[in-house]
Amino acid sequence: MFDILFNHSDFLIINKHPDVSVHKDDGDTMLLQEVAKQSGDNQLFLVHRLDKMTSGLLILARHSQAASVLSSLFAQRQVGKFYLAIGSKKPKKKQGLVRGDMARSRRSSWMLLNSLENPAVTQFFSLAGEDGERLFLCKPHTGKTHQIRVALKSVGSAIVGDPIYNVASDADRGYLHAFALRFEYLGESFDFICDPRDYPQLGSKWLNSSVQAGIEQWLSPWQLNWPVIKK
Repeated sequence: MFDILFNHSDFLIINKHPDVSVHKDDGDTMLLQEVAKQSGDNQLFLVHRLDKMTSGLLILARHSQAASVLSSLFAQRQVGKFYLAIGSKKPKKKQGLVRGDMARSRRSSWMLLNSLENPAVTQFFSLAGEDGERLFLCKPHTGKTHQIRVALKSVGSAIVGDPIYNVASDADRGYLHAFALRFEYLGESFDFICDPRDYPQLGSKWLNSSVQAGIEQWLSPWQLNWPVIKK
């Protein structure tokens, strides 16, 4: 269900496994309670969220004051977030920016609009994957629901195994992974990487040779030459 990667007096960093909900859905075990059992905390606080499909780095605060500070960092966009994804086909462009408002679509899905009133903003790089698939490194600048999933579908490369945006895809999971976080907390800088190749529970496709080669190029994602976004 999870791995505890880092233990701070104010927060924990965990690797959430795919198909684990951060909230208690019908039939699901409450993730925070399970982590607290292992960490010895009476209560943990959710600072940000990952979709049930999405694996990777999740920050859990150990008390309400830390939760307030960390939540504020996310709200003020002072946390660098980087995601890995495997897309189903070659995208319309190999790298770039996806920007647009998001609106509810059918059932649980969202869609990207051409308007820019309160847009979702996602930068990405991509490299060739296996069998026509594509490896993506995504840097979301906003925190909208399903943001990366919708962005990659909009460039023609819906995520492999995504049960909402790529229904016809058959895979052992939906291949979106919260890969890296960078932030400053109370004057101290923190960088975290969760390499999906290190955890068998995160899916077999990360071990494909071309995917591994791509991940090797991106092990310090904050040092890459991300184009400056014009306002």
